[in-house]
Amino acid sequence: MSRGSIENLPQNMEVSMNAKEYLKQAFYLDKRINSKLEQVESLNALATKATSTLSDMPKSPNRGPSKLEDTIVKIVDLQEEINRDIDKLVDLKAEMVGTIKQIQNKELQVILEKRYLCYETWEKIAVDMNYDIRHIHRIHNLGLKETSNLIKPCHEMS
Repeated sequence: MSRGSIENLPQNMEVSMNAKEYLKQAFYLDKRINSKLEQVESLNALATKATSTLSDMPKSPNRGPSKLEDTIVKIVDLQEEINRDIDKLVDLKAEMVGTIKQIQNKELQVILEKRYLCYETWEKIAVDMNYDIRHIHRIHNLGLKETSNLIKPCHEMS
């Protein structure tokens, strides 16, 4: 659902969307990190395929960096970016754990942690907790409302 269509939702639904977006940040950051790791793997494969031709002739001093050097620089840059993203993910998850722990109901905490910190499916959560999936969704919605009440004051201050 796009941001523009949120104003047409009932007030309590808009609050849930904001809480859900807050809680989903870690999932999407984790996906981006995994994508970048795949890119590094691909660049590493490319770098190992690269061969330089050896010649007795001296090389021109004006010649630019080789393709292998370019690839290595890209790999290093991407790895630094991944490290920064991992730092952000660790900080974000720590913040989210702190937010979730403020919820009094332990059942709500477990569902939010399983869904948004462990990225478990609804089906797995339902099986693990021995609940019907519809009940998990009801509890989840209560958890979103609780989360919304906790994050709203923080976002109003910024």
